[in-house]
Amino acid sequence: MSGKNILRFNILATAVFGVSAIVAAVVFDGFAKTQGVIVALSLFTIGIAAFLWGYWTAVQKSRELEISVAEMYFLLGRAIPKKVKVVMHSCLAAQSVIAIATAIARPNTLQDGAQNSSRGSTLAFGVLVPILGLGLNGLWSATYGSFGARRLKGDSSPTESHPDDRPIG
Repeated sequence: MSGKNILRFNILATAVFGVSAIVAAVVFDGFAKTQGVIVALSLFTIGIAAFLWGYWTAVQKSRELEISVAEMYFLLGRAIPKKVKVVMHSCLAAQSVIAIATAIARPNTLQDGAQNSSRGSTLAFGVLVPILGLGLNGLWSATYGSFGARRLKGDSSPTESHPDDRPIG
C-alpha cells in the first residue's frame, strides 16, 4: 500500500465513520444502530491490523534506525512530512470528536423508574474507532518515515535533520 493510499483510506474511513455514527445517533432505530456498530467494529479491527503491521515494520527497521513511539504513532518530530501530519492528525481528531459526540448524544435515561441501560450503549462502540487513526499513523510512519540512523551507545550526536517537504510516499 502506498503512502498516498494510506492517507486516502484514512480520509475515506473517517468520512464513512462520520456518516455512519451520525445516522446511528439521529435515526436510532434497529438498522441504524446495527450498521453503526458494524462500521465501528470493522474500522476498529482494521485499526488493530494496521497497528500491528506498523509495529512489525518498525521493529524490523529499528535495528538500523532510531524510531520512537511518539514519532511513530503520534507523528511527533521530523521523521514525518508536515503534509502527512496535517492529514493524519485531522483524521484522528475527527474520529475522536465524532466518537465522543455520538456516544454522549444518547445517554442512558430513566424510564418508568428503571434505568434503560441499552438506550445509547450501541453508540459507545464508536469510541474504538480512533484506534484506526493511531494504527494508520504507525503504519505510515514505520513504512515511509525518514528516521535517523541508530546511535551507538554513548553517542550523543544528533541524527541528521529531515526537511518537511519530502514526498508523501
